[in-house]
Amino acid sequence: MGQKLHSLMETKRLVYLVAVVFAVFMMFQYLEFPYGDVISSLFSANSAQKLKNGSFPTKDSSQIPQIVKNITHFHGSSYTKPVSIPSILLPPSISPSPPITLNTTTQSDPKKDIDASKSFHDFDKSSSANEVAQVKGSNDHGTMGEVVTISEMREMLGHNRASFRSMKPRWSSAVDQVLLDAKFQIENAPVIENDLTLDPSLYVNVSRFKRSYELMEKTLKVYIYKEGEKPIFHQPQAVLKGIYASEGWFMKHMKASKHFVTKNPKEAHLFYLPFSSRMLEEKLYVVDSHTHKNLIQYLKKYLDLISGRYNFWNRTSGSDHFLVACHDWAPSETKKYMNNCIRAMCNSDVKNEGFELGKDVALPETTIQSAKNPLKQFGGQPPSKRSTLAFFAGRMHGDLRPILLRYWENKDPEIKIFKKLPKSKNNKNYIEYMKSSKFCICAKGYEVNSPRVVEAIFYGCVPVIISDNFAPPFFEVLNWESFAVFLKEKDVPNLKSILVSISDSSHSNNRSLCTYTHELCN
Repeated sequence: MGQKLHSLMETKRLVYLVAVVFAVFMMFQYLEFPYGDVISSLFSANSAQKLKNGSFPTKDSSQIPQIVKNITHFHGSSYTKPVSIPSILLPPSISPSPPITLNTTTQSDPKKDIDASKSFHDFDKSSSANEVAQVKGSNDHGTMGEVVTISEMREMLGHNRASFRSMKPRWSSAVDQVLLDAKFQIENAPVIENDLTLDPSLYVNVSRFKRSYELMEKTLKVYIYKEGEKPIFHQPQAVLKGIYASEGWFMKHMKASKHFVTKNPKEAHLFYLPFSSRMLEEKLYVVDSHTHKNLIQYLKKYLDLISGRYNFWNRTSGSDHFLVACHDWAPSETKKYMNNCIRAMCNSDVKNEGFELGKDVALPETTIQSAKNPLKQFGGQPPSKRSTLAFFAGRMHGDLRPILLRYWENKDPEIKIFKKLPKSKNNKNYIEYMKSSKFCICAKGYEVNSPRVVEAIFYGCVPVIISDNFAPPFFEVLNWESFAVFLKEKDVPNLKSILVSISDSSHSNNRSLCTYTHELCN
């Protein structure tokens, strides 16, 4: 009984941590772009790397690896190799600090945007809800190739943040100065050199992350609109299982939070649109109609309702509103009328689906087998007992997976590549393969996102992400290259040679890191 109670408490703690940490990224994203005309006079655009000729830097063709800090660079290669870093990661201790009054004539030091522990340059290279006027700079990325690499995404992120100008509020609010103060403190966060609770290698900028976390705990207030009919709105219980469960669990914990949720919308820094993209599709999509227009119109009517009843959407054209949606169709369903919002979406395709780095948030997609105990199967074999080099099993969705099977199904005893495995109780066969494999292949399906990325970390397996143009979850904050392998789709034939080139010691360290990192990524 005691063990069962302990397990239940751990489950609730970890799932709650997901919601809390996700709220950090929501606040972090919004503080990057609040009220561009005000911020532009306050913070220098020089914090982003300058782009040459309107395009992003190209890698040189040299095959000689270079070591910068603890990152090994294989210039001209198409994958990123994990690095050896410590495996300790704990939630930060919260120590509130007094608010800072802004000097509106002061500009931030560009150097303070770059954390001493990890710079992203070190990586391998209308007052109604009618159609919203698009803000400038959000999708102006210069020249992009067919495949946007992780290093190029970081350049895009810096470019977006330097050029983005969101709409200035039509009238002032008491929360405006709070946001400006918070942004100032995050931009000027004291550099963390040695922290016992956070591993700097895991973050793009650990100093800014920790300060934003502290400010979130101290000040963040979210208003949840009461409008909207169930089950599309306000019914998280309908989406607590399956591959869309991220949106259900977030809604469940946000609605239950007394710490972050306010009943007074005038106190709110962010406004939550509490709908489920999964239930929207399930209840309204007409089978074989091949159109989402009725789903888009349903969301528009909802925006017409809240913008007619309240002034909060009208004040900022929705830029302080956010949605959480894990269905593949979410980008297209929300692009026309909700594109100014912060959109947390599982389908984070930066090339083809309109996902905007720096404004939108890449949401983790995962498969929840049991809503009562979502962490039931957590963990796996130690590295020394993982006999399989790489594993994949799944339906033949999209164009990539059949190619993966053509090259590797029954071709090598160390590479276990299958179609969908036969059914077993609690999906035991699939889970046991993941628990006993060193690397888990996360191949895209119809869209770039896959629950296997989170599943791999959940079972202590290093994720090998084969999905061009996919921005991984919480990309702006987490240094994914330190605990995952990114492989271009065209390099599937070289899969084994790339994985074998990663040393056993490197894998051991990364496996330990993945085990601990699940608290941020599930």
